[in-house]
Amino acid sequence: MPQEAADRSPHSPRSLRQAWVALAGLSAVFLFEMLDNSILNVALPTIGRELHASTTVLQWATGAYAVVFGGSMLAFGAIADRFGRRRIMLLGLLLLGAASLATAFVTTADQLIAVRAVTGVAAAMTTPGSMALAFRLFEEDGLRVRAMTLISTVGLVGLAIGPTAGGFVLAIAPWQVLLLVNVPIAVLAFVGLRAGIAADEAADLHREPVDAPGAVLGTATIVLALVAPTLFVNEGAGNWAPWTATAAAAASGALFLLRERTARHPLLDLALIARPLVAGGLAFKAAAGLATAGLGYLVTLQLQLDWGWTPALAAVGMLPQVVVLVAAGPFVRPFVDRVGLDRAARLSAAAVVCGLAVYGLLGGFGYPWVAIALVLVAAGLRVVGVVAGVNVLRGLPRNRTTIGAALVDTASEVTSGISIAVTGTILAALFTGDITASHWSGEQTGQFHRALTTAGLTLTVLAAALVGWGVVRVRRAAPEPAPVAVDEAIPEPV
Repeated sequence: MPQEAADRSPHSPRSLRQAWVALAGLSAVFLFEMLDNSILNVALPTIGRELHASTTVLQWATGAYAVVFGGSMLAFGAIADRFGRRRIMLLGLLLLGAASLATAFVTTADQLIAVRAVTGVAAAMTTPGSMALAFRLFEEDGLRVRAMTLISTVGLVGLAIGPTAGGFVLAIAPWQVLLLVNVPIAVLAFVGLRAGIAADEAADLHREPVDAPGAVLGTATIVLALVAPTLFVNEGAGNWAPWTATAAAAASGALFLLRERTARHPLLDLALIARPLVAGGLAFKAAAGLATAGLGYLVTLQLQLDWGWTPALAAVGMLPQVVVLVAAGPFVRPFVDRVGLDRAARLSAAAVVCGLAVYGLLGGFGYPWVAIALVLVAAGLRVVGVVAGVNVLRGLPRNRTTIGAALVDTASEVTSGISIAVTGTILAALFTGDITASHWSGEQTGQFHRALTTAGLTLTVLAAALVGWGVVRVRRAAPEPAPVAVDEAIPEPV
């Protein structure tokens, strides 16, 4: 563990039970992140009819949130490390409550997009801080893993039940009610953080000036990187718009790196990212984001367009992934205790790559192989989602933990977008005609199968490269101490 985090605070909780108020608030933050867009997707057809919105406008109703959220996380992470993580999170929760209340007054699609963009700002202010505060709340890595497992399990349960619950709500209430649910969640989170977590101490913050040019360039890079995949899918690889966005993202990214190398007080100290634990954790998290987004996109198309499953049956077909993500929570901590954080990160990231490989090589031979791929990727994601974040924060100074958490989320967001761009481009290049047509010719069916195999194996190679790089970097870190058993007298609350 870094020297900056070596000193144990006498006020640190010695169990999850002692920190239940804070954990309730932090879990509510993650519940909002997981529930928000998934529950909105259920209402999109209803919203389209009531607001007379086109398909593109509806896409931006969800896309505006994702782009603003992903694009502003680094900036708010840096601000939180300077002015207080708890303070920024509480302000973000107030903004979230206000934006959610504003949904009740939405009458046009443009207003909805604006509200969703503000909600994305609120998410960027709160989500990275939830990981950073959960990490800082405890001094033992075992308790940190248990806390993050608990928090992520609450969010994943919300993700699993959100669409179904949303469907029932729409049968009896206006669609606005679905987004108004964020108000009580924000209140719960605010009360939990206010009562359960002390304000940041001045010694744990830093007062370097905010790198405004770096923040602008970093935000522009991530926004363009997230917009480009949408343009590839909507406009096609033959259109100039997605390639222009990609080139602009690369140019602004290069300028951002140049700025951070030469600035006296950079937004993101590149030397910190080069630390072995940080670089390895980010690579593992990026591979997981790449695999999850790409596999979900490909399987959804395969089940409905190739095999002719109805949307409801396709949702059932994705259940193996949902079940593993939710039910595997109690097994994460024992697994990490047994093999250690670093080995757990390597093994779980390797499971993600194996899942992609199974799909790319065997997914066309029947649903059982698709189910196995979903289970492997979900199992790997369930572990790596916790341990990669812990490793990144272990490798950073205490006054950089929030931007570290923002980096973890940003890595996943960006590679998810890249994954959709890669798969969409391969499908567009190999499949001729309208992919959504009700009947395909034999030649088109063959083209689709080749595209699925090519996309699945391409994602496998990319994910394997990220995992390989992560393994090399982590092995350069100091040897990890033997796992410390967590107090077994305290029942696991998950």
